[in-house]
Amino acid sequence: MASKPGILAIWRRLARLPGGRWLFARLVCRKAPYFATIHPTVAELRPGHCEVRMGKRRAVLNHLGTVHAIAICNMAELAAGLVSDATVPVTHRWIPKGMTVEYLRKAETDLRAVAELDLLPELGAKAEVPVYVNAFDTSGESVFRATIRMWVSARH
Repeated sequence: MASKPGILAIWRRLARLPGGRWLFARLVCRKAPYFATIHPTVAELRPGHCEVRMGKRRAVLNHLGTVHAIAICNMAELAAGLVSDATVPVTHRWIPKGMTVEYLRKAETDLRAVAELDLLPELGAKAEVPVYVNAFDTSGESVFRATIRMWVSARH
């Protein structure tokens, strides 16, 4: 019996198609609906690296007219989850355990979050693995930095 394709296989199939990156993000949001609140687009996904983009639009603004801090956290968690799924071996599963964030400046433009996860040479039965996420505005300035601790454990 064949297993269903992993997130990375689906990404590789869709990313090369016109509108495929947008469609991929919609599929992810269908599986995890809360992420749909930021209307993300996935720009890149490979083991160890993920880039997610989010537009500055009214629904994600705070009272200052800048992108709300929690919307940025949502984008960071999405990028961290995707890179974890693309990097953690199929013998293991992952779940966010904690998140430490720094808001570096007001987010006044569209944003892109870049998540990085060191490639995992060998995992034991369980481990806490950090995923580092930086969010940038359209001028390339860093507006946010996070470390998301993923709990990785063997599937039974």
